[in-house]
Amino acid sequence: MRKPFPFYVSTRAVALACLSLAAGDGIAQTSDGLKEVFVTATARPEERSRIAATTQVIDRAAIERSSAQSVTDLLAENAIGFFSEWTAAQTSINIRGATSDGQGRDFKSQVLVLVNGRRAGTANISKLSTAEVERIEIVRGPASVIYGSQNMGGVINIIMKKGSDAPPNQVSVTGGSWELATLSAQTSGTADKLDWYLGLSGGQRGDYDSGKGGSSMLNTGWERRALSGALGLEINALNRVDLQLRTDGIYNAGFRGSGANTISQDDRSNASFDATYEGRSSDERISWMAQAYAAQDEDEFKWASPVIRSGTAAVPGTRSDYNLRKLDIAGTRLQPRFKLGAGNDLLLGYDYEHSRLRSDRVRVAMPGGPGGQVAPYDNNQTEQVNALYFEDAQKLFNDRVTLRGGARRTWGSTDFDLTPNLALQRGGSQSYEVTTWSTGAVWRAQETLNLRTGISTGFRAPTASELGADFTAVGGGRTFGNPNLKPESNRQIEVGGTWQAPAGQIDMALFQNTIANRIITVSRGASTNTSDYANNTADILVQGLELSADADLAKLLNFDKTPHRLKLFANGYYNFKMQDKGATTLATDFVQRMYKYEASFGMRYARGSGAQPDDWSLQIGALLRGPMWYDTEEALLIPQGEANSSFIHRKGAFTTWNLRGDYRVNKSVKLFARVDNLFDINRSPIFIALDQRPCIADPRFQNGGCGTSMPGRALQVGMLVNF
Repeated sequence: MRKPFPFYVSTRAVALACLSLAAGDGIAQTSDGLKEVFVTATARPEERSRIAATTQVIDRAAIERSSAQSVTDLLAENAIGFFSEWTAAQTSINIRGATSDGQGRDFKSQVLVLVNGRRAGTANISKLSTAEVERIEIVRGPASVIYGSQNMGGVINIIMKKGSDAPPNQVSVTGGSWELATLSAQTSGTADKLDWYLGLSGGQRGDYDSGKGGSSMLNTGWERRALSGALGLEINALNRVDLQLRTDGIYNAGFRGSGANTISQDDRSNASFDATYEGRSSDERISWMAQAYAAQDEDEFKWASPVIRSGTAAVPGTRSDYNLRKLDIAGTRLQPRFKLGAGNDLLLGYDYEHSRLRSDRVRVAMPGGPGGQVAPYDNNQTEQVNALYFEDAQKLFNDRVTLRGGARRTWGSTDFDLTPNLALQRGGSQSYEVTTWSTGAVWRAQETLNLRTGISTGFRAPTASELGADFTAVGGGRTFGNPNLKPESNRQIEVGGTWQAPAGQIDMALFQNTIANRIITVSRGASTNTSDYANNTADILVQGLELSADADLAKLLNFDKTPHRLKLFANGYYNFKMQDKGATTLATDFVQRMYKYEASFGMRYARGSGAQPDDWSLQIGALLRGPMWYDTEEALLIPQGEANSSFIHRKGAFTTWNLRGDYRVNKSVKLFARVDNLFDINRSPIFIALDQRPCIADPRFQNGGCGTSMPGRALQVGMLVNF
């Protein structure tokens, strides 16, 4: 009989996860990585080894070695979770069974995205570039009470560069396949008690070619622009103020979607300002952080669907379906911290946030197409949130054991504001109160071995759209809200450990994540094309094993005193149970849009002298994307593409390989070249109908194309100059 989690792990799960550690283009870490300072999980700097949660870091060195054009690209190539990567401008995320909205709306997300420790305003990280990012910290699961709604699958904290830690002056230029051209420049410095940073970046790429057997993917090009500035004031040794202003976006990005559309395009941007004051008493028994912030997230959809599906027939659609969505956020966070006694650290917190969502939509029909204007996808809403929380940590037994625990009480209210063309407008407001908590412990069993365990909970509040919607999708279909919705919730159990040695480290975690009260849409019948929002009474249950590792072979083979450097690194996971107990199909009860297993792995050889930068290096890495189950929105041929219109597809595993070389001309100038998708495979992380012939998509419902694949083999060359 199978033993209950967490004591049972299948032999196949362990074998596959261990094989994923053979090598990695994954998260670059050093052998003392768990001793580095980590801030996201507990909202104060702590050694990662004392945190009762699985944490990961992508540092600046790993970012500079990546070919990523967005934060989505960066996290995907590091096997952080499932990323749908619909287009260059749109993605959804799945970590430990919790997922974000397909359009990247953070207010509908179960994965929380932060910038500098506060809400980013978007879960669509494809609109965020990497040039201005100092590092990214990831906390897997709801292991922190510091954050409120959306913290169910985890937290992704994007920490921006500032003058106190950025290189003085840097310029990077890249060119590559399909007219790729990017430029980034930054300058920073200090003067007396001031430090500053200014960075800008931009780029473009044309339509790409798919892999073997494919062709040019029309409507896949994009443009990017980003600007970031930071100013820091060291008032004295005990007090500091930081200001940051930034804007980032992707424009004229092709949106092929599930119908291989060659017409629709997106403009998506995110801008923010935050001011942070940190201080401490002279005896360091009291410290504090106060942060005020504002963010604006904007999505402009320039869509058109000349042909739409109505039942099994193709009918005239829209010449234009223009949507504009703006989310404005303003908030503040206060976090005093007290050392109450030997080994004790108590953090108290108060958060306040006010957000305002406004949407508009203008539809122009084809001759014979749908007449009249319709409501936008999102109801206009105003939301106010207050929260009180605490998190306490106590060290015991000569600091060998750290106990943690905390709780958060969140009060929120959502007002239903007047929405254009909403025929059945529901007025008024809806309030909610939610308590979440976490507890855990870390034990330093040996000098080289740390063990941890924890239990935690999270939630997501329903939106005005889910409570009172009446919208029509681009391809037809109408959805109504439900004022009786409960917040989504989850509970996670986790055990893990880290083994460290001079030549490397291994981190492992076993987890169980149970997600309840999911807000879903329920059809009123196959012939109505109409749905209602409802809470799913059946849970999602995910049990899995996660592993990350790195090894310094130069130290292991005793030639670390020579100029040779050889490192292996990897990150991966295996979900040995991923069950949707509320699945409405008999085909499978697997959680959809979630990999069964995934791993990034690679090897880096470099030659250098001592502590100086490498003279040259060569890195080969791979990303293994495991099988994924998907009831696709694509219109596929029957039986060529799918057995029937409600068929759950199992997308098989595939691996892409990447190769990168760096050569340092002198102390200031480095040249680099990279080949992505080395073997030119023709696959897609999300779509079933690929750019291949014969095409398995139903040509009656396509809008200019047939099938969509990811980019084929791509070359990049560039130069990085520091001065």
